[in-house]
Amino acid sequence: MWEFLKTLTDPESIVRFGGLWLLLFVIFAETGLFFGFFLPGDNLILIAGIISATHPEWLYNLPFPVVAILMIISAILGNLVGYWFGKKLGNRIYEKEDSWFFKKKHIVKTRLFYEKYGAMTLIVGRFIPIVRTFAPILAGVINVPKDKFFWYNVSGAILWIGSLGTIAYYLGSYYAEWIEKNIGYIFITLIVVTAIPIVVTGLKEKINTKEEKSKV
Repeated sequence: MWEFLKTLTDPESIVRFGGLWLLLFVIFAETGLFFGFFLPGDNLILIAGIISATHPEWLYNLPFPVVAILMIISAILGNLVGYWFGKKLGNRIYEKEDSWFFKKKHIVKTRLFYEKYGAMTLIVGRFIPIVRTFAPILAGVINVPKDKFFWYNVSGAILWIGSLGTIAYYLGSYYAEWIEKNIGYIFITLIVVTAIPIVVTGLKEKINTKEEKSKV
């Protein structure tokens, strides 16, 4: 089980050993299940694009547009499950105790995004780790209208996967030889780059907490 969990957090292993179905499951879980916040969504989409160009056999030799459409569908379905879960749970989510899979601060952070961006959080949040996991859940909690949620959900999935996946695919197509030689460094760089928003957010939260304590 531990080895499986490690595989779920390693984008290259997901695509190389799990293939298309594990790729789609991880995207679905990260965007629809409250414990999916630790999964590597951004990295996975970027690596899926590169793999589609350099090792299409790992994805059943499917054309990249087909792989992209399947990822978009998974992201849409994931958000729908998250929205349904949020509606079922309602305001009880604020009373839920912290656990390894659930942190109340993630809900608070996502609520702040809704206060700032409204339903646009479902689009903006797609590009922000943690927020993209809890945005559909909180949409259900605060009763975002179903039709409005649907269109923002679809738009966000298309923009998120369409932009990251397409960029990675074309880089893989035009620089395949260089990527093959440096793929290890590329994966490390992707991990670092996509971790930056989390680190920055964490630092801001610490600074804000210290300022609030100093005022008291």
